[in-house]
Amino acid sequence: MPVTNPIPIAAIQIPQAAAAPSLEDVLRDIQSDDDDVRTNAWLSAGNLGASAVEPLIVLTSHPAPEVARAAKRGLWQVVRQSGRPEADAEREAVSAALIGFLSDDVPVALRRDILWMLSESGGDACVEPVAALIANPDLREDARMTLERIPGDASLAALQAALESVPDDFKLNIAQSLRQRGVTVEGLPCAKLVPTKSTEVKPL
Repeated sequence: MPVTNPIPIAAIQIPQAAAAPSLEDVLRDIQSDDDDVRTNAWLSAGNLGASAVEPLIVLTSHPAPEVARAAKRGLWQVVRQSGRPEADAEREAVSAALIGFLSDDVPVALRRDILWMLSESGGDACVEPVAALIANPDLREDARMTLERIPGDASLAALQAALESVPDDFKLNIAQSLRQRGVTVEGLPCAKLVPTKSTEVKPL
């Protein structure tokens, strides 16, 4: 059936895609008193890349808990977005920005969060600063798990070196990570088989 009175092409209104929020927009809205505005802000932070890492980390120390929480969620969005396929340059830039906050003057809780972020996005470049934290009693377990999850020979070598240097009470943990990476470790039992509590139950 032929179309009568067709609408002129020039008269058709094509909806325009909304512009992606800028870094300034996201940082402003994350500090909003409106829950919906804050949520939309951190959800849209992923595309901002490495430039958002430092200002979002600063906001994780905001005195308002809901703002600090939104900033941390936004930071995770950045990390996970950078881990998408064929985004190696972005991932490396984000990881490099995160590594800058592993120094001793950064609170332990924040460094712990950053270690777990690096466990998802980190590569060979972050192995050395992460491995250095195995010497920190408050962060050694998080550093171990981060090295376990980072692929590649560099992280595996760092775990093998750590097995020779950590105190005896942490060797089982390192051995467990090495076994998870497919390495046979002789002379140390599996950490999962070591009792965590004393018992009076006698074997049959």
